Amino acid sequence: MFVVTHRKIFYALSALLFAASLAALALWGLKPGIDFKGGSLFEVTYPDGRPEKVQVEEALKPLNVDASVRPTKEKSYIIRMKDLSEVEQGKVRTAVSLNGKVKIVEERFDTIGPLLGKEAIGKSLVAIVMVMLCIVLFITFAFRKVSLPVASWKYGVITIVALLHDVFIPTGAFAILGHYAGYEVDTLFVTALLVVLGFSVHDTIVVFDRVRENLRVSHEVRDKKDFATIVGESIQQTFVRSINTSLTTVIALVVLYVVGPEITKHFSLALLIGIVAGTYSSIFIGSPLLVTVEKWQHKV
Repeated sequence: MFVVTHRKIFYALSALLFAASLAALALWGLKPGIDFKGGSLFEVTYPDGRPEKVQVEEALKPLNVDASVRPTKEKSYIIRMKDLSEVEQGKVRTAVSLNGKVKIVEERFDTIGPLLGKEAIGKSLVAIVMVMLCIVLFITFAFRKVSLPVASWKYGVITIVALLHDVFIPTGAFAILGHYAGYEVDTLFVTALLVVLGFSVHDTIVVFDRVRENLRVSHEVRDKKDFATIVGESIQQTFVRSINTSLTTVIALVVLYVVGPEITKHFSLALLIGIVAGTYSSIFIGSPLLVTVEKWQHKV
């Protein structure tokens, strides 16, 4: 009952994080990667050992190509830049070789046009909206036999509120990281958000399903428990399971972020933030909101 009794504290914490995320997005926005804004991607390997990252960045700075240098593998860098002409590409090759002082092997030099970037943005937004819509329809159908004291469609709406919380918090975090640390968002970031949505709704449904079962049992035995007590007991019964499930995933993501390849660090970080937010919302936001909605109904 602790979560339900003190739900306003948890609402306030979520509201604070949500407001901070919205403020970061409004002030700085997200820093789009090459997948979204178009540009050139150059992967280069140094067979004799790669130079320091700062050396490559300093060599590229005079070219004004908006280069973002990220290490990958043991001897390679992936460099994201604005759209380059063939002449500019040649200058980049010379620069990353430190004017011919070190040997390089060109793994790939790809160009993504701005039209493809806009298409990726559109499809990413459509994917997120469609996932949320399907989740609402599924939950409304799954809980169709639950009509009292909260209608089934309200379970779906509450789930969307929790999912918006889970999407905006990692998005706001990346807006802050993009402004202060140059973190970019790409299609992997969108993939991470979709994974977070699936993970979060799974946790939420587990608690909601327990609420449904406890409502059925309470009705059969006629023990006259109020709705807040039933929700509190449902959270308590699923709390350890939810924490343990999320904790094992979080540990794996922390390891991936620390020792994994550079190219997956932003992906694993987005997943890490999103899954922590999703676990929090499933326990401390979604289920208590059922109680809040039920109490609002009595006031109307």
